[in-house]
Amino acid sequence: MRFSLNKSLSHWVLAASTSVVAMTSAGVAHADATLLNVSYDVTREFYKDYNKTFIAYWKKTTGETLTINQSHGGSSKQASSVAEGLEADVITMNQANDIDILFDRAKLIPQNWATRLPNNSSPTTSVSVILVRKGNPKKIKDWVDLARPGISVVIPNPKVSGNGRYTYLAAYGSALKKGSDASNARALVRGIFANVPVFDGGGRAATTTFAQRNIGDALATFESEVPLIKKEFGGDYEVVYPSLTVLAENPVSVVDKVADKKGTRKQAEAYLKYLYSEEGQEVAASHNLRPRSAKVLAKHAADFPKVNTFTVGEVFGGWTKAQKDHFADGGTYDQILAAGRK
Repeated sequence: MRFSLNKSLSHWVLAASTSVVAMTSAGVAHADATLLNVSYDVTREFYKDYNKTFIAYWKKTTGETLTINQSHGGSSKQASSVAEGLEADVITMNQANDIDILFDRAKLIPQNWATRLPNNSSPTTSVSVILVRKGNPKKIKDWVDLARPGISVVIPNPKVSGNGRYTYLAAYGSALKKGSDASNARALVRGIFANVPVFDGGGRAATTTFAQRNIGDALATFESEVPLIKKEFGGDYEVVYPSLTVLAENPVSVVDKVADKKGTRKQAEAYLKYLYSEEGQEVAASHNLRPRSAKVLAKHAADFPKVNTFTVGEVFGGWTKAQKDHFADGGTYDQILAAGRK
């Protein structure tokens, strides 16, 4: 399934693979409380809009003026920064593993953090898709096509990027779900990653490599990136929905020890709970994040094509096991890359 994008002049102003901090506030000079949301690379625009909505809601509800700062970058780098001392009140990621480390490394959150909000504390989802150049000259239709000789595909580094890990798992898992054994799944992923010309540190940097630097025949990315690419880079691209792909769940958590230290737990908890509200879900849908609300999803059904998906838990036993088996040092991903260099 493909969807063409309209053409327009483009300029990419947010192409940084390192953390970028932006401020959204109402009455910054007289803020009653300040939150820091540490998030992954491609949520800048979503949280910029969501913050404005929540700030207005909070002011109307409590009379309190709130300032919300944002920090964005490769998901694992961001999570590591929080574990190492970056004082985030909330963390909003695209995989549970990058929140688990806050417990594993620093005991900043309880081990059962994912049980505190609905849907395993994941208010939105997305899916991994393939972006190709206009007309799809290389006839790319599915993950297997990215492994063909002569194909160049841009994927962010799975060692530091949730976007990259989801792409790896989408391809590997689709092979398993279609009846291949682990050996063939590894061969598929080996072929795909042998065709990657550059490993960027995050999804936004990978988009810049593909769309601005004109590198690669295809870009593996989240569906939620598509509208921004359309806005910034025009219509010289088409979106290919693979026959089977992974469901990317976007978990969130209060960083308990930081929020308690700063006295912001009340605001931090409300900030995350509001993501599940109809208003929060509408903001998510407007940024092409798939809402959990059945009502909001039905309202925006035309924006979210039906696609066959599987979860990381279903195929890989959950993120903790997937991280250990595939992305830890010496894991399957490292073995595949080493074999590809021989």
